[in-house]
Amino acid sequence: MIKIRRAHSGDAAFIAETYRPFVEDGWTSFELTAPSARDIAARIDAAADRYPWLIAEDGAPLAYAYASAHRTRQAYQTSVDTAIYCAEHARGKGVSKQLYLRLFEVLSRQNFVMAFAGIALPNPASIGLHRAVGFERIGAYPNVGYKHGAWRTTEWWGKSLAVPTDPPAGLRRVSEVFGND
Repeated sequence: MIKIRRAHSGDAAFIAETYRPFVEDGWTSFELTAPSARDIAARIDAAADRYPWLIAEDGAPLAYAYASAHRTRQAYQTSVDTAIYCAEHARGKGVSKQLYLRLFEVLSRQNFVMAFAGIALPNPASIGLHRAVGFERIGAYPNVGYKHGAWRTTEWWGKSLAVPTDPPAGLRRVSEVFGND
């Protein structure tokens, strides 16, 4: 049975190891150097109680997903960027979909309105996952990054998390809507 919980800095080694091949072996991530477990722990700590980092596990961690600020200007405060990465042995088993849907539930309860995801092309598996969880393609940045000897285009996908209110509802902390079971 898959359990989904909040990630903490103790998960940093799993997250760094899961993420490393996406940085080093492909163009899914535009980072050029894989972050260390210490770097990941700092990212989790920086998200604090504003942006969720979640882990899916079945006795051991299988995948992680997180949200981060979409942009830094204050009017963007109800929008987030999302990302998800699954350990190789757990791919194709529905773990990512289940984890992403739980992330969206948490974000919606926090009163975020829109979620965005950037997908470096080509990446049919990521496009399939994002479509399956309700994202829609909203545009592309052509030739936005150069990695592994080629220019890369990134598609941007968006998903509504809630009906916007006027004025926007105040944002809630992760700990108010999702405990560490």
